[in-house]
Order: sequence, then structure tokens, then C-alpha cells
Amino acid sequence: MGVKIALGGIAVQEVQELVNPNADPFGLLTPLDRATMDRHASWLAPHYWNPEAGTTTIVIRSWLLRTAEHTILIDTCCGNDKPRDFPPANQLHQPYLDRLVAAGVRPEEVDFVMCTHLHVDHCGWNTRLEGGRWVPTFPNARYVIAQAEYDAWSRAPDDPARPTPIVGEPAIFRDSVLPVVEAGLAELVDGRFSPVAGLTIEPAVGHSPGHSLIRAESRGVTGLFVGDALHHPIQIVEPTVSTRFCTDPAAATATRRRIMAECAEHSHWLIPAHFADPALGRIEAKGDGFAFRPGMP
Repeated sequence: MGVKIALGGIAVQEVQELVNPNADPFGLLTPLDRATMDRHASWLAPHYWNPEAGTTTIVIRSWLLRTAEHTILIDTCCGNDKPRDFPPANQLHQPYLDRLVAAGVRPEEVDFVMCTHLHVDHCGWNTRLEGGRWVPTFPNARYVIAQAEYDAWSRAPDDPARPTPIVGEPAIFRDSVLPVVEAGLAELVDGRFSPVAGLTIEPAVGHSPGHSLIRAESRGVTGLFVGDALHHPIQIVEPTVSTRFCTDPAAATATRRRIMAECAEHSHWLIPAHFADPALGRIEAKGDGFAFRPGMP
């Protein structure tokens, strides 16, 4: 069933779509080299770094949140049946919805879908194929999306102002975002926005033009669902390392440092999208940098 935790009065559960135990960290993260990974092997191995194979584990997951009144899904992975130029997401047939039901939630019971951003592995299950058409998977939900993120990817493919990463290819907007908007289910927001008490989407830019984090607060406990602000724990101790998919690496670095400083100062839980298990933990100040203390609330 994956990770299950409580953040104050909010029940949080992981819903996995894909796990790649043989991912190449050097193809994803730049600038990163073997010497840097080996220098941190004492705490990265075995969960976050396999020194023998030179590989890491990357997980594609959603986070399911339940309060007394609402059911919230943070990010929706890659989706099924979707033609993609990004091979790991191409024409998938995964039992993601079965896993959601096994977690105790049917698609029609989701009240809010919170999108950290609109890359291929974060918004795919926004829609599903039904009768040859892409329709919203969560028909009773409000899909909360940053206006800046929507604007960036809604640009025409030949618009020079449109970002170019393959993880934001035009097909993603057409089949996983536009049908939600046309159905009247999208909530496009600027800056900080709280659809319900204790849940806030706020800017965390750099990885993409409108990338956001989701802040969940309950009974004095705060969790920051940081999406792709961090892909791998090595970025906690080496914050200048970004992914090759980041549209603004300098802004991404600044965002990482800001998130970690807040987590360290206030003992917030850091809850990323792609870390291998243990997938969440605390951040501690260490010298002029930070250290990761993985674990469960």
C-alpha cells in the first residue's frame, strides 16, 4: 500500500504508479558526477544510491490526503494510453486507479487535484481515455493549477516563448490539461491560494515556469509537498544540482535553498515526489548547508 502517515489531523498515503530501481542519476541531474555520489555514499546507500551499479531508484507517485471534510490528490503521475516522446511514460497500462481504490478512494470521491506542475509525470491521470475521448478522471474535483504554469504550456508549439523540455511536450497539454479546462473543472490561481483551510498552493519556481509546492498544515504539524523542486536527496547537500529538465536552474537552486531553510528552521516535513523510500523526512542545518534525516512522522 506504500507510505501511510499522519500530518496532524491529515491522513497521507502514497499511491505509486512506477518504480525504476535502475535509473541513471547522471543522465537526470546536472552537474553531478560519480565522485560526488561516492562522497555521500555513507548516507545515500543503499536506499538512494547503488554504488556497485552506479544507479538510483526513482519513484513516480501521487500523494493522497484526507481530512475530515475533503479528499485531495497531489499530482497524478503519467496516465495510461498516452502517446509520449518521453519513453518511460509512453503508452502505459498501469493499475494506478486500482491502487487508488485499494487506498480507499474512488475517482469520483476526490475533491481537489493539486498540480505542482504540468510535466509528463505529474498530470497524466488528470484524464483517462473513455470512448475514444480524453475525459477528466476525477469528475467531481477542482483541479488547482498555477496560472503561470498553465500559461507557459498553453503556448503554441512554435511559440519561442514556450518552454522546450520533452517532459512538457505539447501532447501533454492537449490530452491531460485542456479537457479539464473545457469541462470547467480547472481552478487557475496566482500566487498563494488555499482551496480549503490548512491546504495551500504556493510558487516554488525554477523546475518549470509555474512550479508550485503544496503546504499542508494541521494541529501544529506542517508538510511541504515539494513536487520536483527536489528529485533526489543529493540535492539537499548539493543544492546547485538541478535536473536537465529544469527551465531555470538558478531559480530552482534558490527555491531548494529556501525550502530547506524553512524546513530546518520550523521542523517541517519534506515530502518529495520522486525520492525512493524512505521518501520523506526532516531537514537539519549543518554548517552552511543542510542534512537529510529520513523517517516517518
